[in-house]
Amino acid sequence: MKFLAGEFDVAVIGAGHAGIEAGLAAARLGCKTGVFTINMDAVGNCPCNPSIGGTAKGHLVREIDALGGEMGRAADECFLQSRMLNRGKGPAVHSLRAQIDRRAYSSRMKHTLELQEGLELRQAEITELEKEQDGQWLLTTRLEAQYRAKAVILATGTYLGGKIYVGDVSYESGPDGMFPAKYLPESLEKLGMRIRRFKTGTPARVLRSSIDFSDLEEQSGDDPVVPFSYDTEKPGENKVKCYVSWTNENTKKVILDNIDRSPMYSGRIEGIGPRYCPSIEDKIVRFSDKPRHQLFIEPCGMDTEEMYIQGMSSSLPEDVQLDFYHTIKGLEHCTVMRPAYAIEYFCADPIQMNSTLEFMEFPGLYGAGQFNGSSGYEEAAAQGLVAGINAALKILGREPMILDRASSYTGTLIDDLVTKGCNDPYRMMTSRSEYRLILRQDNADIRMTPIGRRVGLIGDERWERFQNKLSRINKELERVRSVVISPTEKVNEILRERNTSEIKTGVKLAELIKRPELNYEVLAPVDQTRDETDRNILEQVEIEIKYEGYIKRQLIIIDQVRRLESKLLPADTDYNSIEGLRLEAREKLSKIRPENIGQASRISGVSPADISVLVIYLSTLRNRNDSKD
Repeated sequence: MKFLAGEFDVAVIGAGHAGIEAGLAAARLGCKTGVFTINMDAVGNCPCNPSIGGTAKGHLVREIDALGGEMGRAADECFLQSRMLNRGKGPAVHSLRAQIDRRAYSSRMKHTLELQEGLELRQAEITELEKEQDGQWLLTTRLEAQYRAKAVILATGTYLGGKIYVGDVSYESGPDGMFPAKYLPESLEKLGMRIRRFKTGTPARVLRSSIDFSDLEEQSGDDPVVPFSYDTEKPGENKVKCYVSWTNENTKKVILDNIDRSPMYSGRIEGIGPRYCPSIEDKIVRFSDKPRHQLFIEPCGMDTEEMYIQGMSSSLPEDVQLDFYHTIKGLEHCTVMRPAYAIEYFCADPIQMNSTLEFMEFPGLYGAGQFNGSSGYEEAAAQGLVAGINAALKILGREPMILDRASSYTGTLIDDLVTKGCNDPYRMMTSRSEYRLILRQDNADIRMTPIGRRVGLIGDERWERFQNKLSRINKELERVRSVVISPTEKVNEILRERNTSEIKTGVKLAELIKRPELNYEVLAPVDQTRDETDRNILEQVEIEIKYEGYIKRQLIIIDQVRRLESKLLPADTDYNSIEGLRLEAREKLSKIRPENIGQASRISGVSPADISVLVIYLSTLRNRNDSKD
């Protein structure tokens, strides 16, 4: 018999990376919050790679932290090895990545939810979601308990109608052998939501003692360790090493000889897989000219002997997996503890949502993470944080937090999803942002902390530290722009050693730092007035000076785009009645319902001529309203 078990301001369905951030944000903003998970032991689970960050993903983690989220702090506490990727390239693509202890991370996140004031963590499968006449939502569990909520955030990950595939074998399941959310998809379709099937996969885990490390390339962590969180003062030390190996012609042969046994190629898997994280059989087929593919052998934790084989996800039968893993250097005699598998699941079409991640047709209902068609822990956490913040702000009667593309990778991620949609699992990459020189991971706090403060997730102590940092950066910028370096023999000797032209008159220190061949460290012997020693402060100043011209040009472009985004399109606009719009533009605009001209301009199928028509339409509408007044 159904019974009313509780009432919440915000109910979060799912306690993965999206659900955690959503629940914590809503509760920390003062809303009574309930977080529901099918299995309490799977809170914050990392069913695929036990790592946080990576190219572009590290940017997201830094932004989550700067807004007041939890992922960065937890990663700093649970990391095994930390590395800054892409150091050989420019600062725009530097990205932090940490191998983490997956069980420690999960435990830490579960405990954080348990300790959070105003948040209740419940083990329950939500089977039905209904909209009540008073605008609230009614959630029903498999045990027939019912909960009422003013807002609901769907953060179901890969559990929603989850189905595992390994060769000819398939069965209903969530990740890591958990129960799937079996009944909720039917309820969402009954509600009128558009959902579709995506798929992802994960590689095998192998026994550490069965790996031959003697001839494998080692990957060590960075020293000193750079933390994700701006709250982390002492990040600790690297504890493990990772290893690199490669597939070969024998690996390729085993896979191609058995490709007909792959459910991907036999047509048994209907869901669309990730374009930028393909399975090993997909790599072999799509890139048939490549003689080998790189893979990484990484530990899953300090208290386990499982090693993760990154880059080798597969849905081939278990016997084929054993055969191809055994062709790889170091894995010739490996023991597979968990075979690789593909998982198919339901997710929503994200163009049904607006920039707050609220469904346009279902007020009070939000989506986040893989439910929105994205892939990756970091993408999920960023969306969860935004959804949790906006659900709480709406309940509190405050203005929503909308992040535009020029503000953050988080804003880019959400804008891409709700404006362009996704035909396969969306993965964040630095190339997706047209403003990546501005949106660096090193300045995420400068960009996002003021927003987190306005929202209410950045406390006084952290705000004071942030203000102090800004003051020190400005002071150092003033110094290097005013200090004059004289043309001494010592100075010119340094310049000659660095293959850059000597100076004959006094030159501002900033002008020397701007040269590609020079930096703070090189000029330290002749920089007699420097007091600042904090590496983060010096990094900010050096980037600001070296890329000053490029940054100014991007800021001009951002200003132009933001002018377009200030031209708001009424939510009830009838695009079919606007003369001059092409048929395709009318269809796309009516379906996506952009919030402003800038967003409309990014919709595929909406031309510059269509945008001109919309601008004229808004001007006419404004003049008409002014005449009425």
